[in-house]
Amino acid sequence: MAIVTSSLIQTLRTGYSKAFQEALVKAPTQWASVATRVPSGNSSNTYGWLGQFPKLREWTGDRVFKSIKEHGYAVTNKLYEATVDIPRTAFEDDELGVYSPLFSEMGYAAATHPDEIVFGLLAAGRTTDCYDGKKFFAADHPVYPNVDGTGSATSVSNLLRPAPAGSPNPTITDKTAWYLLDVSRPLKPFIFQERTTPELQVITNPDNDTVFMKDKIPYGIRYRCNGGYGFWQQAICCTDDLTPENFELALTTMQGFKADGGRPLGLGFGGKAGTLLVVPPTLQADARKILVAERDDMGASNIWFDAATIVVSPWLA
Repeated sequence: MAIVTSSLIQTLRTGYSKAFQEALVKAPTQWASVATRVPSGNSSNTYGWLGQFPKLREWTGDRVFKSIKEHGYAVTNKLYEATVDIPRTAFEDDELGVYSPLFSEMGYAAATHPDEIVFGLLAAGRTTDCYDGKKFFAADHPVYPNVDGTGSATSVSNLLRPAPAGSPNPTITDKTAWYLLDVSRPLKPFIFQERTTPELQVITNPDNDTVFMKDKIPYGIRYRCNGGYGFWQQAICCTDDLTPENFELALTTMQGFKADGGRPLGLGFGGKAGTLLVVPPTLQADARKILVAERDDMGASNIWFDAATIVVSPWLA
C-alpha cells in the first residue's frame, strides 16, 4: 500500500499531464478552419477596427485622409473548468493506472472546447449581435455610401429564408440552417480569443481541507478564452433547403457584398480552398450531392463540383 504524500501526487500529476497533453495535441478539431485565433492580454479585447478601411487611390499630391467608422465591439474572456476527483484509496491501493484514459479524455475535451465555442457562435448568429449592432445573420445590416459610415445607409441581408407560404396569412417556416463562409482573408468570419492555454491543475497537499473532508484528490482543467464575430459579410446563413439553386443564391449573394463606400469586397471567389459549406450531420448527404458528385441526378456535369469545401460539424446537430 502506497503512502499518499505531496511528492507522490506531484509525480502522478506529471504522468497524468503527459496523457492530457498528448490528447490535447492529437484531438481533431475544426474551429481553426472558420475562426482566427487572437491572443488576449487582458480580461477583454475591443475590436474597434471591425469597420472598413478605405480603398487605395493613386497618390498625387498630399495624402487624402479618410476616417473609418469605428465600432465598440468587445469580447470578454470567460473562465472554464472541468474537475474530477480521484479517491484517495486509489492512491493507497496502487489503482491509478485505470485513470490515465480519463485524463486523455480531459485533454480531448480541452482541445475541442474551441469547437464548441466557435460553432456555437454560428448556431447563435440569428440571435446574437455583431459589431454593427445587428444580429450577425440579419436582413438589415447597414452599408453606407461613404467609407466613414456617413450618408443614407442601405440594408443588406446575409440571412436567406424560405418564401412565405399559406393563406390568408402567409408565414415563413424555417428549415435546418446551413452556412456558406468565406475563409480566404487573413481574418476569418469568427474570432477565437485565447487568454490562457488549457492547464491541468491538482491539489498536491494530502492535508488540504478538501482532501480531508472528501477523501479525494481533485484534478481540474482551467482555461480562459471566448469567441466573437468578425465580418458578417464573410458568412451567409440559409434556412431554406440545401439545393444547387439555393447554394448558387448564397454564393452570388456573398459575391455581391460591398464595403462602406461602395467597393466590392471580392468575397465568395476563393473556390474550394477559400469557401466553406458548413452543415449539420443531417445535411451532409445534400452537401455532397452539390459539391462532391461529378454529375447531377440527371447525369449532366455538376457545375458546382469542388466549388467549396464541406465542413460537417457535430456542434450544429
